[in-house]
Amino acid sequence: MSASFTMYSTPWCGYCHRLKAQLSREGIEFDEVDIEATPEAAAIVAQANRGHQTVPTLVFRDGTALTNPSVAAVRAQLAS
Repeated sequence: MSASFTMYSTPWCGYCHRLKAQLSREGIEFDEVDIEATPEAAAIVAQANRGHQTVPTLVFRDGTALTNPSVAAVRAQLAS
């Protein structure tokens, strides 16, 4: 199964680490982009969050986004 969303994160974000671990346990694959290392990614996150660079932000193939979601919310989004 290929990644169906991208997680925008930072290396120091505890919420990012927790969500990555939960997704990994669930076998949910994703791509990851560090917004501090990739300036254009920071702009994507700001656009999805009313100007704020809040992480983790997940952007799905259909263009929808979730910010700091639960694993249940990610599963629901993937199922829709």
